[in-house]
Amino acid sequence: MRRSMVTADYLRGKYPKQRPELPDAFRRIYDEHYLNNRRAGTRASSISGKMESWMHKKVAEPAREKEWSTLEIGAGTLNHLSYEEPVGPYDIVEPYSLLYEGSGKLGMVGEIYRDVGEIGAAASYDRIISIAVLEHISNLPEVVARGALLLKPGGIFQAAVPSEGTWLWKLGTCLSGLEFRRKYGLDYRLMMAHEHLNTAAEIEGILEFFFMDVKCSVFGLSKGVSFYRYYECRRPCREKAGEYVSVNATPPDYNEVNSL
Repeated sequence: MRRSMVTADYLRGKYPKQRPELPDAFRRIYDEHYLNNRRAGTRASSISGKMESWMHKKVAEPAREKEWSTLEIGAGTLNHLSYEEPVGPYDIVEPYSLLYEGSGKLGMVGEIYRDVGEIGAAASYDRIISIAVLEHISNLPEVVARGALLLKPGGIFQAAVPSEGTWLWKLGTCLSGLEFRRKYGLDYRLMMAHEHLNTAAEIEGILEFFFMDVKCSVFGLSKGVSFYRYYECRRPCREKAGEYVSVNATPPDYNEVNSL
């Protein structure tokens, strides 16, 4: 998706997206599967976890310069904190409290929000980060716009995402799909359709709409032949972001969860 194709009207017509309902058989095993996946409890998730470390390392790199104030959107099990050194003031957005409850890293976290819309206008951050999260969010333009408004002058919005929508990413999900069917007897494609609402190209288009400076690097050969992408966004378009939020604010979707 080229930057010139994305307009506020285009985004308003496309978002918020409707999340497909999960059949009852999937709902019954959802929490078990999700926690196993996030904790690398299966062979496929263990392999995926090792590959995902590339995303965590890319996001952590700027934080080594100083103790940044950070907001992590979709913090999940707080696994990214293992990559942060040093750790400055650190707030999180995570609606799925089951993921972080009992974590030994909770003491490193300041404020916990269920939705980015709960954060007051007086708050501001040196960096706003997300790892394998933006592909899940039904009202993604609003979330990115709110992030742009919460950044301090000179701040950065960092996002690492799977290369959803490319042939290599689809090939990479085959192992997870086979393991899922063997364990549960269910079609993994239905789970992924429920979880992954946005392609990498759509995410890039939204980031370029709300930020004037967007740089991308990939875990692979190119955007089209990669497993993951990392975006570093600077110089937010605050007027554009403010207008979008004021017109398009939506009720929180507390079913938004971290990456599978």
